Amino acid sequence: EIQALGLLPESLFEIWDWVGGRFSVTSAVGALPLSLYLGYDQFQEILKGAEWMDQHFQNTPFAQNIPVLCGLIDIWNIHFLGCTSRALLPYAQGLARLPAYTQQGEMESNGKSVTQDREHPTPVTWPTGEIVFGEPGTNGQHSFYQLLHQGTHIIPADFIGFIEPEYPVRNSKDIVSHHEELLTNFLAQPDALAFGQDNPNLHSNFPGNRPSNVLLFRKLDPFTAGVIIAWTEHRIAVKGFIWGLNSFDQFGVELGKMLGKDIRGRMERYHKSQELNLTTLNPSTQKLLQAIMHKKLP
Repeated sequence: EIQALGLLPESLFEIWDWVGGRFSVTSAVGALPLSLYLGYDQFQEILKGAEWMDQHFQNTPFAQNIPVLCGLIDIWNIHFLGCTSRALLPYAQGLARLPAYTQQGEMESNGKSVTQDREHPTPVTWPTGEIVFGEPGTNGQHSFYQLLHQGTHIIPADFIGFIEPEYPVRNSKDIVSHHEELLTNFLAQPDALAFGQDNPNLHSNFPGNRPSNVLLFRKLDPFTAGVIIAWTEHRIAVKGFIWGLNSFDQFGVELGKMLGKDIRGRMERYHKSQELNLTTLNPSTQKLLQAIMHKKLP
């Protein structure tokens, strides 16, 4: 098949069928595109960072083990404080997609309601999974921090910052650099969440006592990216172990795929024969499919 595309057989990269869609940035699924995009030397730095966190997770006592402690804090927040959402707030534009990456890892891996025993799965009687969302830096401050500070929902937050800037931009007239300006917010926001502010004007009163973690790295580079990726994955696995889940399957998306294939078959048949088969579809989907295929709303 690749020869028909004008490619040599030796240029084929094998991706084994047992490699899943998650936990795969450092596997064949992620290695090829990242190596081509970043260069293999940079990808090796990602691997080194991930290995550092792997070794830390495997060999460090639980009392000092970063992914274990983070996972246990999440368990505490979810089970005992009733906080089933978490905000992920990197103060670096280079990590703008980290919240989305973590969403996929957390919500697909641990979005389960039965135990991992394949022969005798048992419905869980405890909360599992959490909703993860976020934005980088001050973008989020002008988007949803209002709810974090004064909303009726208490949402734990993870702040991620870096001592060194991604790009050393500084005006010679500025006493405080651009990156330091960013870090003023990185330091101030967790303080405001934790301690709040008493004010007789209720509109300006901040209750405080809102949980957050603060992670400070020296700089954002491929090694640190590998550390953060592995930290995220091990944290997910810790919660899966405690909840008794299989964090490495995704049965939940299969039904949608199956139904989607059925609808695709109906679309294909319509294009061939102008016959739109609506049998077995619920009334809502019937109306929607008719509108889509007939190119007009009812």
